[in-house]
Amino acid sequence: MPRIKIELPDHFIFSTEIPIYISYINYGHHLDNAALISMVSEARVRFFQSLGYKELDVEGVGIVVADVAAQYRSEAFHGETMVVEMGANDFNKFGCDLVWRLSDKATGREVARGKHGIVFFDYTARKPTSAPAAFVAKVSG
Repeated sequence: MPRIKIELPDHFIFSTEIPIYISYINYGHHLDNAALISMVSEARVRFFQSLGYKELDVEGVGIVVADVAAQYRSEAFHGETMVVEMGANDFNKFGCDLVWRLSDKATGREVARGKHGIVFFDYTARKPTSAPAAFVAKVSG
């Protein structure tokens, strides 16, 4: 089976710092894969906030995570602070990919990269809806 390969943009439009707490560490003494996804989810919330949105109100509609992919590059350990960079690409009628990179703040070592495929969702009608043009414009340029 082929390995996942995530292509990153040349430039990210957002970054935030998240420390690795002891509860994020697994029996291998490094960052647990479920904790990685939780860290990226926190970064995603901050990303939307930086644009003036909430995940349930992006120009009047919400988002749903449709898929997630991650590619690990190195271990991460308790006490390290991760820099999570995020941007958007691969736009389609109903959504886009939020691409991200997790790196150690102190050394710059890349820990993981990945993407969250999001779909814009009308929670009142309970169905996907078109990607808001204002959001696309904010994250594309």
